[in-house]
Amino acid sequence: MPRPRKWRRVRGLPKRGHFGPLNCPHDLEPVIMTVDEYETIRLIDYEGMTQEECAVSMEVARSTVQGIYATARRKLADALVDGRPLRIEGGDYKIYDEDDLQCEGERCHRRRYRGRRHE
Repeated sequence: MPRPRKWRRVRGLPKRGHFGPLNCPHDLEPVIMTVDEYETIRLIDYEGMTQEECAVSMEVARSTVQGIYATARRKLADALVDGRPLRIEGGDYKIYDEDDLQCEGERCHRRRYRGRRHE
């Protein structure tokens, strides 16, 4: 029996979930990118994080981020090169916001998520 997939933490859903060429024929099959794949692109390419920092933010292993990131970039290239629409939907994720990272008592979640020890 396979191991259950771990939920990936994402900051939020993209502002737009559909992208594509302006004069795209409606019969073209869209490229589907999952929300967790979008999050790796956002964190690594847009926010400038390393894969290790991205892994801490998403609460997964660095090797998991590496695989998600490679798949996401392949999908982006497919959409750009072949002129196919891109849709962002689905995946194994849970949404969090800054309120989820507030300090509570002796344990500060904000520091834990950034990979630092609480002093």
